[in-house]
Amino acid sequence: MTNGVTIGQAAAFVGVTVKTLRHYHKLGLVEEPERDGSGYRRYGSADLLRLVQVRTLAAAGVPLAETGPLLDADAEQFTAALADVERRLTDRIADLLARRDTLHRLADGDRALLPDRACALLDRMPGLGFSPEYVAAQREALVLAKALVPEGFDGFLTQLEHGLDDPEYIDLAKRGWEAETWEPDDPRIDELATAMADHYLANPALLGNPTSLQAWSRASTQYRLINNHRGDQAPISARLTALTETRLRSAGVPVPRG
Repeated sequence: MTNGVTIGQAAAFVGVTVKTLRHYHKLGLVEEPERDGSGYRRYGSADLLRLVQVRTLAAAGVPLAETGPLLDADAEQFTAALADVERRLTDRIADLLARRDTLHRLADGDRALLPDRACALLDRMPGLGFSPEYVAAQREALVLAKALVPEGFDGFLTQLEHGLDDPEYIDLAKRGWEAETWEPDDPRIDELATAMADHYLANPALLGNPTSLQAWSRASTQYRLINNHRGDQAPISARLTALTETRLRSAGVPVPRG
Protein backbone atom coordinates (compact mmCIF):
# COMPACT_ATOMS: atom_id res chain seq x y z
CA MET A 1 0.00 0.00 0.00
CA THR A 2 1.42 3.34 -1.01
CA ASN A 3 -1.57 5.59 -0.59
CA GLY A 4 -2.14 4.94 3.11
CA VAL A 5 -1.02 7.03 6.05
CA THR A 6 1.55 6.41 8.77
CA ILE A 7 0.67 5.34 12.30
CA GLY A 8 1.23 8.88 13.56
CA GLN A 9 -1.07 10.32 10.92
CA ALA A 10 -3.71 7.64 11.53
CA ALA A 11 -3.69 8.34 15.27
CA ALA A 12 -3.96 12.09 14.68
CA PHE A 13 -6.79 11.72 12.15
CA VAL A 14 -8.81 9.47 14.47
CA GLY A 15 -8.11 11.46 17.63
CA VAL A 16 -6.10 9.00 19.69
CA THR A 17 -2.45 8.75 20.65
CA VAL A 18 0.01 6.44 18.95
CA LYS A 19 0.31 4.59 22.26
CA THR A 20 -3.46 4.03 22.33
CA LEU A 21 -3.47 2.85 18.73
CA ARG A 22 -0.71 0.35 19.51
CA HIS A 23 -2.78 -0.83 22.49
CA TYR A 24 -5.71 -1.45 20.15
CA HIS A 25 -3.38 -3.57 18.03
CA LYS A 26 -2.18 -5.50 21.06
CA LEU A 27 -5.78 -6.30 22.06
CA GLY A 28 -6.59 -7.40 18.54
CA LEU A 29 -9.22 -4.71 18.05
CA VAL A 30 -7.56 -3.35 14.94
CA GLU A 31 -5.40 -5.41 12.60
CA GLU A 32 -1.90 -4.10 12.01
CA PRO A 33 -1.54 -3.22 8.33
CA GLU A 34 1.22 -4.82 6.26
CA ARG A 35 4.45 -2.90 5.78
CA ASP A 36 5.06 -1.21 2.45
CA GLY A 37 8.23 -1.47 0.40
CA SER A 38 9.90 1.11 2.60
CA GLY A 39 9.15 -0.86 5.76
CA TYR A 40 6.36 1.44 6.99
CA ARG A 41 2.89 0.32 7.97
CA ARG A 42 0.30 2.22 6.01
CA TYR A 43 -3.26 2.66 7.26
CA GLY A 44 -5.97 2.72 4.65
CA SER A 45 -9.56 3.93 4.83
CA ALA A 46 -10.84 0.57 6.14
CA ASP A 47 -8.28 0.69 8.96
CA LEU A 48 -9.27 4.25 9.82
CA LEU A 49 -12.95 3.30 9.85
CA ARG A 50 -12.27 0.47 12.30
CA LEU A 51 -10.22 2.83 14.47
CA VAL A 52 -13.03 5.37 14.52
CA GLN A 53 -15.51 2.67 15.54
CA VAL A 54 -13.29 1.40 18.38
CA ARG A 55 -12.55 4.91 19.62
CA THR A 56 -16.24 5.87 19.55
CA LEU A 57 -17.34 2.81 21.52
CA ALA A 58 -14.54 3.32 24.03
CA ALA A 59 -15.53 6.96 24.49
CA ALA A 60 -19.12 5.84 25.06
CA GLY A 61 -18.00 3.66 27.95
CA VAL A 62 -17.86 0.26 26.29
CA PRO A 63 -15.03 -1.78 27.86
CA LEU A 64 -12.29 -2.57 25.36
CA ALA A 65 -12.66 -6.27 26.14
CA GLU A 66 -16.21 -6.12 24.75
CA THR A 67 -15.50 -3.86 21.80
CA GLY A 68 -14.24 -6.51 19.38
CA PRO A 69 -17.21 -8.89 19.74
CA LEU A 70 -19.57 -5.92 19.63
CA LEU A 71 -18.20 -4.67 16.32
CA ASP A 72 -18.44 -8.15 14.86
CA ALA A 73 -22.00 -8.75 16.09
CA ASP A 74 -25.13 -8.59 13.96
CA ALA A 75 -27.60 -5.73 14.31
CA GLU A 76 -29.77 -7.43 16.96
CA GLN A 77 -26.81 -8.46 19.10
CA PHE A 78 -25.29 -5.01 18.72
CA THR A 79 -28.47 -3.34 19.97
CA ALA A 80 -28.78 -5.71 22.94
CA ALA A 81 -25.12 -5.21 23.86
CA LEU A 82 -25.47 -1.43 23.72
CA ALA A 83 -28.53 -1.61 25.99
CA ASP A 84 -26.48 -3.59 28.52
CA VAL A 85 -23.66 -1.05 28.34
CA GLU A 86 -26.17 1.76 28.83
CA ARG A 87 -27.55 0.05 31.94
CA ARG A 88 -24.08 -0.28 33.43
CA LEU A 89 -23.27 3.31 32.60
CA THR A 90 -26.47 4.42 34.29
CA ASP A 91 -25.49 2.49 37.41
CA ARG A 92 -22.05 4.04 37.27
CA ILE A 93 -23.51 7.52 36.90
CA ALA A 94 -25.70 6.94 39.94
CA ASP A 95 -22.63 5.80 41.89
CA LEU A 96 -20.64 8.85 40.79
CA LEU A 97 -23.50 11.17 41.74
CA ALA A 98 -23.64 9.54 45.17
CA ARG A 99 -19.89 10.08 45.56
CA ARG A 100 -20.28 13.70 44.53
CA ASP A 101 -23.01 14.15 47.11
CA THR A 102 -20.71 12.65 49.73
CA LEU A 103 -18.00 15.14 48.78
CA HIS A 104 -20.50 17.97 49.15
CA ARG A 105 -21.50 16.61 52.56
CA LEU A 106 -17.85 16.47 53.58
CA ALA A 107 -17.80 20.25 53.32
CA ASP A 108 -20.49 20.26 56.01
CA GLY A 109 -18.48 18.12 58.42
CA ASP A 110 -20.81 15.71 60.23
CA ARG A 111 -23.13 15.32 57.29
CA ALA A 112 -20.64 13.13 55.44
CA LEU A 113 -20.85 10.50 58.19
CA LEU A 114 -24.24 11.03 59.78
CA PRO A 115 -27.82 11.45 58.54
CA ASP A 116 -29.56 14.79 58.86
CA ARG A 117 -31.56 13.58 61.87
CA ALA A 118 -28.37 12.91 63.85
CA CYS A 119 -26.83 16.20 62.76
CA ALA A 120 -29.92 18.03 63.96
CA LEU A 121 -29.42 16.56 67.43
CA LEU A 122 -25.79 17.63 67.49
CA ASP A 123 -26.78 21.10 66.34
CA ARG A 124 -29.20 21.41 69.26
CA MET A 125 -26.69 20.56 71.97
CA PRO A 126 -24.68 23.81 72.15
CA GLY A 127 -27.89 25.80 72.54
CA LEU A 128 -28.84 23.58 75.48
CA GLY A 129 -25.60 24.43 77.24
CA PHE A 130 -23.47 21.41 76.37
CA SER A 131 -19.76 22.09 75.98
CA PRO A 132 -17.93 21.64 72.65
CA GLU A 133 -16.05 18.69 74.18
CA TYR A 134 -19.30 16.96 75.12
CA VAL A 135 -20.75 17.53 71.65
CA ALA A 136 -17.56 16.16 70.06
CA ALA A 137 -17.78 13.02 72.18
CA GLN A 138 -21.44 12.54 71.25
CA ARG A 139 -20.58 13.03 67.58
CA GLU A 140 -17.97 10.29 67.71
CA ALA A 141 -20.36 7.97 69.56
CA LEU A 142 -23.03 8.54 66.90
CA VAL A 143 -20.60 7.83 64.08
CA LEU A 144 -19.50 4.60 65.74
CA ALA A 145 -23.09 3.56 66.53
CA LYS A 146 -24.21 4.09 62.94
CA ALA A 147 -21.30 2.09 61.57
CA LEU A 148 -21.24 -0.74 64.14
CA VAL A 149 -24.91 -1.20 65.08
CA PRO A 150 -26.95 0.18 62.14
CA GLU A 151 -30.06 -1.78 63.12
CA GLY A 152 -30.15 -0.04 66.50
CA PHE A 153 -29.19 3.42 65.28
CA ASP A 154 -32.66 4.88 64.74
CA GLY A 155 -33.69 3.75 68.20
CA PHE A 156 -30.56 5.36 69.62
CA LEU A 157 -31.47 8.64 67.93
CA THR A 158 -34.99 8.42 69.37
CA GLN A 159 -33.50 8.01 72.87
CA LEU A 160 -31.36 11.10 72.37
CA GLU A 161 -34.33 13.08 71.06
CA HIS A 162 -36.30 12.21 74.18
CA GLY A 163 -33.30 13.14 76.30
CA LEU A 164 -32.84 16.56 74.74
CA ASP A 165 -36.53 17.27 75.35
CA ASP A 166 -36.11 16.37 79.03
CA PRO A 167 -34.66 19.18 81.21
CA GLU A 168 -33.79 16.82 84.07
CA TYR A 169 -31.94 14.47 81.72
CA ILE A 170 -30.02 17.43 80.32
CA ASP A 171 -29.04 18.51 83.81
CA LEU A 172 -27.90 14.97 84.72
CA ALA A 173 -25.90 14.65 81.49
CA LYS A 174 -24.13 17.96 82.13
CA ARG A 175 -23.32 16.94 85.69
CA GLY A 176 -21.99 13.66 84.39
CA TRP A 177 -19.61 15.49 82.09
CA GLU A 178 -18.59 17.89 84.85
CA ALA A 179 -17.84 14.91 87.10
CA GLU A 180 -14.61 14.49 85.17
CA THR A 181 -13.19 17.26 87.37
CA TRP A 182 -14.08 15.40 90.58
CA GLU A 183 -11.75 13.23 92.61
CA PRO A 184 -12.07 9.48 91.91
CA ASP A 185 -13.37 8.79 95.42
CA ASP A 186 -15.86 11.66 95.43
CA PRO A 187 -19.14 10.31 96.94
CA ARG A 188 -21.09 12.43 94.46
CA ILE A 189 -20.20 9.90 91.73
CA ASP A 190 -22.28 7.15 93.34
CA GLU A 191 -25.06 9.61 94.12
CA LEU A 192 -25.15 10.82 90.52
CA ALA A 193 -25.17 7.26 89.16
CA THR A 194 -28.16 6.47 91.35
CA ALA A 195 -29.96 9.63 90.22
CA MET A 196 -29.30 8.80 86.58
CA ALA A 197 -30.53 5.22 86.93
CA ASP A 198 -33.64 6.35 88.79
CA HIS A 199 -34.42 8.89 86.09
CA TYR A 200 -34.03 6.31 83.35
CA LEU A 201 -36.33 3.90 85.17
CA ALA A 202 -38.92 6.64 85.70
CA ASN A 203 -38.75 7.55 82.01
CA PRO A 204 -38.54 4.29 79.98
CA ALA A 205 -38.46 6.18 76.66
CA LEU A 206 -34.90 7.20 77.54
CA LEU A 207 -33.91 3.53 77.56
CA GLY A 208 -35.09 2.85 74.01
CA ASN A 209 -37.86 0.74 72.53
CA PRO A 210 -37.79 -3.10 72.68
CA THR A 211 -36.49 -3.39 69.11
CA SER A 212 -33.60 -1.05 69.81
CA LEU A 213 -32.77 -2.75 73.11
CA GLN A 214 -32.71 -6.15 71.40
CA ALA A 215 -30.42 -4.84 68.66
CA TRP A 216 -27.96 -3.53 71.21
CA SER A 217 -28.19 -6.70 73.30
CA ARG A 218 -27.20 -8.76 70.26
CA ALA A 219 -24.24 -6.43 69.66
CA SER A 220 -22.52 -6.55 73.03
CA THR A 221 -19.02 -6.43 71.52
CA GLN A 222 -19.87 -3.36 69.46
CA TYR A 223 -21.58 -1.82 72.46
CA ARG A 224 -18.42 -2.33 74.51
CA LEU A 225 -16.31 -0.60 71.86
CA ILE A 226 -18.66 2.37 71.69
CA ASN A 227 -19.18 2.54 75.44
CA ASN A 228 -15.45 2.50 76.16
CA HIS A 229 -14.61 5.08 73.52
CA ARG A 230 -12.74 7.98 75.14
CA GLY A 231 -12.73 6.05 78.40
CA ASP A 232 -9.04 6.72 78.84
CA GLN A 233 -9.65 10.44 78.37
CA ALA A 234 -12.67 10.61 80.65
CA PRO A 235 -12.27 7.86 83.30
CA ILE A 236 -14.73 9.40 85.78
CA SER A 237 -17.45 9.59 83.13
CA ALA A 238 -16.70 5.99 82.15
CA ARG A 239 -17.01 4.89 85.78
CA LEU A 240 -20.22 6.85 86.16
CA THR A 241 -21.68 5.13 83.11
CA ALA A 242 -20.66 1.70 84.43
CA LEU A 243 -22.26 2.37 87.83
CA THR A 244 -25.46 3.61 86.22
CA GLU A 245 -25.67 0.55 83.98
CA THR A 246 -25.09 -1.79 86.92
CA ARG A 247 -28.06 -0.24 88.71
CA LEU A 248 -30.20 -0.54 85.59
CA ARG A 249 -29.31 -4.22 85.15
CA SER A 250 -30.20 -4.90 88.77
CA ALA A 251 -33.61 -3.39 87.98
CA GLY A 252 -34.07 -5.79 85.06
CA VAL A 253 -33.10 -3.53 82.18
CA PRO A 254 -31.26 -5.60 79.50
CA VAL A 255 -28.26 -3.29 79.18
CA PRO A 256 -25.38 -5.00 77.32
CA ARG A 257 -22.33 -5.59 79.45
CA GLY A 258 -19.67 -3.07 78.44
